[in-house]
Amino acid sequence: MEQEHATFADWMSHLPEELWNVPLWELAIPGSHDSMTYCLDTHSPVLDSESWLLWWLDWLAPCITRPCIYHWATTQVCCISKQLDAGIRYFDLRIAHKTTDDTLYFAHAIYTLQTVKEALSSMAVWLKQHQKEIVILSCSHFYKLSEAEHEALVSFIIQLFGDKLCPRQDAPCLSKCWKQGQQVIVSYEENKTLKQHNELWPNIPYWYANNADPRQVIFYLEDKQKTQGRPAAQFFVSGLNITEDTALVVCHPCLTLREWTMESFPLLLNWVEKQSPGQEKTSVNIVCADFVSLTDFVSVVIGLNKKLLKTKNHR
Repeated sequence: MEQEHATFADWMSHLPEELWNVPLWELAIPGSHDSMTYCLDTHSPVLDSESWLLWWLDWLAPCITRPCIYHWATTQVCCISKQLDAGIRYFDLRIAHKTTDDTLYFAHAIYTLQTVKEALSSMAVWLKQHQKEIVILSCSHFYKLSEAEHEALVSFIIQLFGDKLCPRQDAPCLSKCWKQGQQVIVSYEENKTLKQHNELWPNIPYWYANNADPRQVIFYLEDKQKTQGRPAAQFFVSGLNITEDTALVVCHPCLTLREWTMESFPLLLNWVEKQSPGQEKTSVNIVCADFVSLTDFVSVVIGLNKKLLKTKNHR
């Protein structure tokens, strides 16, 4: 059952004043993985970037394949505005050009029903109502976008958000963003477009285990912390999302990603509770998950900032 998280709609503005000047990449920020998959379109074609096996199965028996894709590609159940109300501040936006109607949608194996312009416009409306909340939009996995379409997308983003865009800078923090009226940080995976626009930030590193076993996800994240450590002075994501493999799907034909995630999540959430934000090698920053509205994930991630507050008070 979906939980109510309306109290986190303004959580950034409610943080203690001692954290207002902390760089945003030293705070604990909840994010949603594959944020737009709550509205996947089972009637859309399968992206040809998917495996040949999926393509063959879809051609052979779409009435079976499409529901299966839907069950395993859906990672969220709430629209953008509800995710924002729940406290999500990082959005994983995977953008694709749908040639059938020459429009930009989001995609995860199949296209979404909602267009990019519709989703971003709803976000702009929400931000006007919550002027001290800051969002991070990670635009990536561009599928069949031409150079002209990249430029048109960025132009739309600049026009839509205007002065609310936070340009690249040394260390964005709440107080600085509030003073400038800046609420939107946009990271962009396409380098040529990125170099032409100071309004865009570089692609944000995403630690992603690509494994269906939650224990292996935790092992991967802990190994990254020990051997590599968090990137200095920049955003990065610790991904809690588990990924199905062929064996899991074949062995559990009636299972869905939602059911598998819910079964696995207590172990993952227990790991999150032990983490701390900050600038240390093992610190976390953005923590991303699937089905963010169905657990206490958001409150646990936001609560990690109390540890940062204690650290500062002891200095």
